[in-house]
Amino acid sequence: MALAALPLFSYPPYHCSSSIINPSHSRHLQTQSFISPLTKSQPPNNNYLLFQFRPSIHCRCTSHTPNLDFQYVRLVTLFQDIGISFEEANLLLSNASELTSIQLDLLRDRILSLKSLGLGRMSINHIVTKQLNMLTSNEIDPLLNFLRNELQGQVKEAKVKRLLSANEPKELSDFLQKVQLLIDSGIGVDKIGHVLNKVSLSKAIFHRSMEEIESVISFLKRFGGVDLIVKRPATLNYDLDSQLKPRFRVLTELSGGDEDSVGKMVNRYPPILNFRAEHLEEHIVFLRSFAELDDQQIFRIVLACPSIFSRSRERKLRPRLQFLKDCGLDSGDMFKLLIRGPMFLAISFRNNLECKLSFLVKIGYEYRTKELAAALTASSRISCANMQKVVSVCLNYGLSSEDIFAMSKKQPRILQCNHASLEKKIKYLIEEMDRDIQELLDFPAFLGYNFDDRIKYRMKWKLK
Repeated sequence: MALAALPLFSYPPYHCSSSIINPSHSRHLQTQSFISPLTKSQPPNNNYLLFQFRPSIHCRCTSHTPNLDFQYVRLVTLFQDIGISFEEANLLLSNASELTSIQLDLLRDRILSLKSLGLGRMSINHIVTKQLNMLTSNEIDPLLNFLRNELQGQVKEAKVKRLLSANEPKELSDFLQKVQLLIDSGIGVDKIGHVLNKVSLSKAIFHRSMEEIESVISFLKRFGGVDLIVKRPATLNYDLDSQLKPRFRVLTELSGGDEDSVGKMVNRYPPILNFRAEHLEEHIVFLRSFAELDDQQIFRIVLACPSIFSRSRERKLRPRLQFLKDCGLDSGDMFKLLIRGPMFLAISFRNNLECKLSFLVKIGYEYRTKELAAALTASSRISCANMQKVVSVCLNYGLSSEDIFAMSKKQPRILQCNHASLEKKIKYLIEEMDRDIQELLDFPAFLGYNFDDRIKYRMKWKLK
C-alpha cells in the first residue's frame, strides 16, 4: 500500500531520539530522524518504509500530519516509484525545497509524460537526478507534449534521455522552435524523428541560432535540400562556412559549375561530404597528373562512382591505374573503360580483382593486354562466383571456352550478366526463337539486351 494513501502514523511505531511518538500528543516535537524497527540485516520491504525527516522540521504529533511533512513523504514515495533510492531522494529534496510547494499531481503527470515517451525507469531516474528542474519548470511541458503527440515516439529513448538530462528547460524551449523550423522547411513530421535521431543535437541545433539554421537549409537547397538532409541528417552537423561551402566549391568547380549534377552526386553518395576540401582537391590533382585526365573526365567518373574519394590514392588508385597503363591504355582509353566500370578503382584487390584476374587468364585472356583490361573493368560490378556461373551456363549449352573468350572480347558486358538472366535468354533463343547457339558468336550483344522489354517484345512483333 502506498505511503501517500495512509496517515503518517498508521505505520508501526517509529522511535524518536527522545521518546515514542504518540498520535494523541498535542505538543510540538523537534525530531532528527525516525528509526525503522527493522534490523540492519533485514532489508526494507513494503510493510516498513525507512524515512528520514529533514533536520529542524517540526512535527505536530496528532492524528493529522502537517501538510509540509506529508508532501515531503509523498515526494519521497514518488521518487522511489521511479527507482530513486531513499538517500538520493532525501538529498534531492534537501537541495530543491521548491518541490514541496508544487502540486504532487503535476509532478506525477510529468513523470507519466516521460514514461509515455518510451523512457524506462532507469532513464527517468537519470534525467531527474541530473536535471531535477525538468520536474519543476513549466517550460518543459510544451516539449514533452510535442515529443509525445506530434512525433509519436519517433525519437529514440537514448536520444530523449540525452536531450533532457544535458540541457536546461529554458534551452529546450528554443530547441522546440528550431525543430519546428526544420519541419516548416519541408522535413515532414514523419521524417523529423529520423533526422533528430541521426544528428548531433548540440552541433546541429543547440549551438546554432535560428538564423544560422536557416542559412544552412537555404544553402543546401541548391544541392538537394530537404532530400539530402533526410538521406544524410549528419549534413546538418557541418559548419556552413568552414565545411559545407568549401567542399561544395571544390565539387562545383570540378563539374564546371553544374550544381544540379553535383547535387545528384552528393545525394547518391552523401558520405562524400565527410571529406575535407583539401582531401577532395588532392584526389583530383592525382587523377589529373597520374592518369592524365581532364576535369570533365574526372567529374564524369566521380559522378558514376563518388566513393572513389574514399579510396587511398597510394594503396588503391595508383596500383589500379598503373595496371591499366601496363595493359597499354592511354588516358582516352582509361576514361572509356572507367566510365563503364568505375568500381574498378574502388573494389578490393585481394578479395575481388585478384580472383577475377586469375579466372580471366584461365579462360584465355593474355596478361597485360587491352582485352584483359576491358574484361576486368567490365566485371567489376559482379562477383567472381557469378562470372564462374556465367561460364558454366555457356558450357552447358555447348559453347567452348574459346567461344566464351571470343564472345567476351567482342562484348565484355557479357561478363556482367546475371547467370540466371543469361540462361533465360539462351533458353529463349533456342526453344522459342528456334535459333542456333552458335549464332551468339556473331552477335554476342544479344545476351546484353533486356529480356522482357527488348527480346520478347521484338519477337512478338515479328510473329504478328
